[in-house]
Amino acid sequence: MLSWGQLEERGPGLTHAGKELLYQWGVGLAFLSTTRQDGGPRVHPMCPIIVHDLLVGLIVPGPKMYDLIRDGRYAMHSFPAEQNEDAFYITGRAMELHELDFRQRVEVQFISERSLSEHPPGIHEQPLFRFDIEVCLHTTTTGHGDPFPQHAVYRCTDASTP
Repeated sequence: MLSWGQLEERGPGLTHAGKELLYQWGVGLAFLSTTRQDGGPRVHPMCPIIVHDLLVGLIVPGPKMYDLIRDGRYAMHSFPAEQNEDAFYITGRAMELHELDFRQRVEVQFISERSLSEHPPGIHEQPLFRFDIEVCLHTTTTGHGDPFPQHAVYRCTDASTP
C-alpha cells in the first residue's frame, strides 16, 4: 500500500491525472465503494480531499462509515467527465485518523475549497479516514464512445515505476 504522496513519487503522472479527475468539478468528488457486512458492495458519492501527501475524506456517519471501520477495503472512482470517458480508479485500505492538528488542516481545506465562511453543520461528527492505495487505474479516451481507450495500471506492490 502507498500513500498518495508515495504514489506521486513513483508515478507523478498518475497522481496529477488523478487529481485533475477527482477535482474536475472544483472540489473533490468520487464514488466510494465499500463492503457491506454480508460481503455485498455498497457505493456512495463522497468528497475526497488531497492534503499534502495524503488522500483523505470526512465520512458522514452511516453504513459507509461502519463498513470502513469494520473492513477498510475500498474502491474509489472519479465522477464521469463531460467531454470524454476519462477515469481514475483506485483500490486499497482506509483507516480512521485521530490526529487533531491534521484534522483541523483537512477541515480548513474542505471549507476553503468550497468558499465557505464557516464550518458546515455536522462536520465535527464526521470521522476522518485516510485512503492508502494498492491499485491505481487511469483511463484516457478521445471522447465518448472511444473504441480504443488507453489504460495505465499501477499495482503498488510493483517495483517498477508506472
